[in-house]
Amino acid sequence: MKAASMNAHPSLVIGEPVEIQDAAAQPEAMVRFENISKTYPAYRGKPGVNALQGIDFEIARGSITGVIGRSGAGKSSLVRLINGLEKPTTGCIVVDGKDISALTGRDLRLAQRSIGMIFQHFNLLSSRTAADNIALPLEIAGWSKVDIRARVAELLDLVDIADKHDRYPSELSGGQKQRVGIARALATRPSVLLSDEATSALDPQTTRAILDLLANINRELGVTIVLITHEMSVVRQLAREVVVLDAGHVVESGHVAEIFTHPKHPITQSFLAEVTGDSLPVSLASRIVQEEGSQAVIRVQVRGAGAGDTLIARLARELGLDVSLLSARIDEIGGQHVGSLVLGIPIGISGGEGAATRTLAWLSQYQFSAERLGYVA
Repeated sequence: MKAASMNAHPSLVIGEPVEIQDAAAQPEAMVRFENISKTYPAYRGKPGVNALQGIDFEIARGSITGVIGRSGAGKSSLVRLINGLEKPTTGCIVVDGKDISALTGRDLRLAQRSIGMIFQHFNLLSSRTAADNIALPLEIAGWSKVDIRARVAELLDLVDIADKHDRYPSELSGGQKQRVGIARALATRPSVLLSDEATSALDPQTTRAILDLLANINRELGVTIVLITHEMSVVRQLAREVVVLDAGHVVESGHVAEIFTHPKHPITQSFLAEVTGDSLPVSLASRIVQEEGSQAVIRVQVRGAGAGDTLIARLARELGLDVSLLSARIDEIGGQHVGSLVLGIPIGISGGEGAATRTLAWLSQYQFSAERLGYVA
């Protein structure tokens, strides 16, 4: 999937510009959706469902891409198409150079070995130890016992639970069970790893640890990871690219930092409202009023290391305003710094009410997402 350019005027971007590459230099696609639709027919009096419609996007080889949407958006159908458990109604899905939507029988089973799957509720066999759960796909694939033992030991070490070799699922914590699930998904050395709501059953601290583990797996093994989730916080911590689904359509896609700073679709904006920390400090929020005061309060999203300082300096230089920084929050998202600044724009004798309007127009010119919150004395 190709990230959108941040600005039509790269020389005027404040912060880190998105690198523009020639088409020949773009990363090779590991997963490619070509005009995909998926319709489930009517069943026992229930109407048919158009689960996916007009899906066209690519996931780059070696990337970590989040696919996010509310319940019913089409996420489950999408993941079942990638691993060949469902066939599209129209279009094709190419995974690692193979049209998986056209494969059947033994060819499909062989292709599925290159696609690992991590589940929300672990799906471990309670009668098998951690080691035996990991060994299962290798047994099915016909590996020798000697090779299975070596591979299982390697995977237990990779997911940092070598000491749980002989433990049964009932003896493991949720995070440890998911580590077994990740090791099992990696057993046959897949090129694609699908994570289907893999952290939604875990507490926040365990979630962070599992996401750190997936990031390490991506770095060390080069596995392409597809995160299927309804949690923007998961996308924020781990993904570099994001695809937003709503009612079976891709409504927005791009680099995570771009989506966080310039969300266009209402569903994306609603996801971001849950995680961006847009609530103001109490001391500032209590001072903001809607009647005109001495300063207009404007919140603006910025991107790039040092972008906040650069923005304020340029506002002061180009508009001749004594801009004050009322509050700020900076995070690292998708490998880039993304922040929310709350600025005070003077509208007294030196500025006038037009100062706030000019500031908003200037920010819009350079494609910053900004809003006027009110006024402070």
